[in-house]
Amino acid sequence: MKEKKLKNIFINGAVSAQFIAESIQKHQHNTTIGAHSIFLGQVRADQIGEEKVAGINYTAYEEMALNKMYEIREAIFEKYPVICLHVHHSLGLVPAGEVCLFVFCSSVHRKAAMEACDELVERIKAELPIWGKEILTNAAHQWKENK
Repeated sequence: MKEKKLKNIFINGAVSAQFIAESIQKHQHNTTIGAHSIFLGQVRADQIGEEKVAGINYTAYEEMALNKMYEIREAIFEKYPVICLHVHHSLGLVPAGEVCLFVFCSSVHRKAAMEACDELVERIKAELPIWGKEILTNAAHQWKENK
């Protein structure tokens, strides 16, 4: 039986451009990879009434989220011929304009990488116990709803 190894997907604050670049660069040695599909989720400065979203404060039920992420990763590996999958999600305050979700799927060919990345993002949004409190420019807040 395969040992269940949970990967920590959480980063405090925004996912930096440097972190994203370094993650991509680390895969250059694997010459079996022919395609990377990358999704970057960025905090929008949505207009809410008279105010704008200044940032989102993310919280999670971490243990449950990591277990669920393990299940999702395993399902994606079974369904698609991907070589590697990486997910990084912010916790804490992420200002508008900053990246809060980084999903990185690699495969021999682009179609598998793109389809796996798309399904992975949809499942993360639908299934992981992660919540975002939108902080408005006047310091009021409201809970974000995924649509």
